[in-house]
Amino acid sequence: MITLLAFAKTDIGLVRPVNEDSFACIPPNFYMVADGMGGHLAGEIASQLAVDTVKNYIFDNQDNFDNVENLLEHAIWEANQKILHKSKSSDSFNGMGTTITSAFIKDGIIFWAHIGDSRLYLVRNKALSQLTKDHSLVWELLENGSINESEAINHPQKNVLTRAVGIEDNIKVETGSLKLENNDLLLFCSDGLTNMVNNELLLNILSTDNDCNEILDILFNEALTAGGTDNITAILLKY
Repeated sequence: MITLLAFAKTDIGLVRPVNEDSFACIPPNFYMVADGMGGHLAGEIASQLAVDTVKNYIFDNQDNFDNVENLLEHAIWEANQKILHKSKSSDSFNGMGTTITSAFIKDGIIFWAHIGDSRLYLVRNKALSQLTKDHSLVWELLENGSINESEAINHPQKNVLTRAVGIEDNIKVETGSLKLENNDLLLFCSDGLTNMVNNELLLNILSTDNDCNEILDILFNEALTAGGTDNITAILLKY
C-alpha cells in the first residue's frame, strides 16, 4: 500500500510587514496555496477567505460531483464570488484578490485547479516539471517568444498577473490531472519561493535524500538567503 507524506511551511520573509499567504494541507486528499494581494491586510483576508471557501465547498460537495476537476473549478468560482462581495464591503478591501493553486488526490490521481502565479511542481525520476502555468504577463511574453528565460527573471513587470481570484466576475480556471507513481514528489508554492530559488537549485534540493521537513527547511533558507523579498509558502508531498 502506497502511503503519502505531507508537510507544509510558511514564512513572512524579510521585507513584507504581514504574511498574505494562506494554505491548507489536509492529508490524504486536499492541498492548497493562496497568495493574497491588496492593501493593508486585504491580501491576507483574501487568501484566507479563498482557502476556507474552497476547502469547505469541496468537503461539502465532493459526493455531488463525478468529475473532481469540475468540483475544484466550482469551488474556486465560489471563492471568487465571496472575495468580490467582501471587496465591496469596505474601501480598505477594494481591489483585493488572490492566487489559488489547489488539488485533490483520489484513487492515486492528483486533480488540480489553478489561477495566478503560485505553482504546482512534480519531481519524477529526478526531473522537475511545472504542472501549472503562470497566469502572468511575463509568462505570456515567454510563451510568445518576446523574452527569454534570463530576461524573465528580473523583468520589471514580473508581478503583473493576467488572472487572479476576486478581481472580476468571470474567471477562467486552469485544471488538470495526473496519475501518481511511487516516489513522486509534489511541491505547491507561492512565488516568494520560486522568485528566490531557480528551477535548477529547486531540483537539486528536492532530489536529496533528506526527509520532506528538512527539504522544506533548506528551500526556505535558500529563499531567505537570496533576499526573502516576499512571503514564502510551500507544501511538499511524497507519494
